[in-house]
Amino acid sequence: MATELSTFLKQKIESYSVQPVVYAYGTVSRVGDGVARVTGLPGRCYGELLQFESGAFGMAIDLEEDGAGVVMLSTSDVVSVGSRVRGTGRVCDVPVGDALIGRVLDPIGRALDGGEIDVKTYYPVERRAPDLVSRRAVDTPMETGIISVDSLVPIGRGQRELIIGDRQTGKTTLALDTILNQKDKDMICIYCAIGQKASTVSAVIETLRASGAMDYSIVVAATASDSPALQYLSPYAACAIGEYFMEHGKDVLVVYDDLSKHAVAYRTMSLLLRRSPGREAYPGDIFYLHSRLLERAACLSSARGGGTLTALPIIETKNGNISAYIPTNVISITDGQIYLESELFHNGIRPAVNTGLSVSRVGRAAQPHAMRMVSSSLRIDLAQYREMAVFSRFGSDLDPATKKMLDSGERLTQLLTQGKHVLYSLGEKAALLLWFRNGGFDTVDPQDMHKTADDFLYKLHKMCPEALAAIDRTGECPDEVQQQLLQTARA
Repeated sequence: MATELSTFLKQKIESYSVQPVVYAYGTVSRVGDGVARVTGLPGRCYGELLQFESGAFGMAIDLEEDGAGVVMLSTSDVVSVGSRVRGTGRVCDVPVGDALIGRVLDPIGRALDGGEIDVKTYYPVERRAPDLVSRRAVDTPMETGIISVDSLVPIGRGQRELIIGDRQTGKTTLALDTILNQKDKDMICIYCAIGQKASTVSAVIETLRASGAMDYSIVVAATASDSPALQYLSPYAACAIGEYFMEHGKDVLVVYDDLSKHAVAYRTMSLLLRRSPGREAYPGDIFYLHSRLLERAACLSSARGGGTLTALPIIETKNGNISAYIPTNVISITDGQIYLESELFHNGIRPAVNTGLSVSRVGRAAQPHAMRMVSSSLRIDLAQYREMAVFSRFGSDLDPATKKMLDSGERLTQLLTQGKHVLYSLGEKAALLLWFRNGGFDTVDPQDMHKTADDFLYKLHKMCPEALAAIDRTGECPDEVQQQLLQTARA
């Protein structure tokens, strides 16, 4: 591993043509646990790649008056006290370009799927977020294909929507479904794995390949066995790759899975560098760690090419505590959150979206008119149903109106439940909710809702496919199209 990393970084540095410079040297004064303290080394800068006498490479992230704190880019690097260190004059960067599409790479640009990556352009992993003048309002929907998300917490292109929930509640599945739904929609998708098991990352890549999603996707991976420095760099590298496409006028989706492990990796580096710990032993700049990353998601103005970068960060909670330190930090940075609840997940409601705690602060403005029209009262209906369902558990007699509300709410809950990797088009979602709103499912047993909904969609695809196609194409559902769908369903 150390030999590969040294060879790779040497090739990158040797291929970089600059004017001759005089290198300044420093000396390692302390080393251990993947961290080195260097004295001397004038002219160093934050994030600069440093080369050790043994050929190993590190990154300066802690600048002092006379020296720097350096994290090693590989846990197997051998560095000894007294060895010399020189600056390379380059900050950590990552290759960008169309050649990356369909590839799997690590945060410093090494291919993990075999072969070489033939690119000539590199972006620094740390870049400035677009300023206010360069942005425009989010106005274009980014459909996930999940009816409960697109109807209740819609996401717009250029938005930052947090996916939050306990372990094993379907967070990664929701993000993967969103990537799968971007097929044929001219969107580049980037999946960033931070601190995941290698087997988990491999399963995600296999899912993307089996569905043909790797044709428009890129995977940036720093697994649990990689050094904390690589885990720290991975989301910034993924964002830099996405910014290249955004600045060329394209739409990009970046999934950060997950930022909880990213914060832990940064805490590990900070404590090894002997920075002062704060709350929960995190360093004082832990908020800035994620804010400078997520602020880079943007919807650029037409003068800047009109590209967008949508961010879906994932945060793992413990025992449903969304008021913990890292979750509250990221909630305050993002434009809304999708909260996945363990109780709903174990009751078979998947995706387990808690509609009371989930919100989109932008998406309604970007929601297609067809979806906005049929989903305006869904949140209230679900809230009333779940409130009434609590009282019904006491076993008291229910009046007919209450019983009807409970039955309707149960049918709606079942309608919003989807299987893994089962996705709906805009026309299908609008037709299902339109038929539900007009009482089409009122006589259906809640347990039969999935089969009835499938039969309903099969009938529409067979008898009036042009109506569904028109909704998908325009995002509108005018009165004549509504009547055509309803008449077909009643026939």
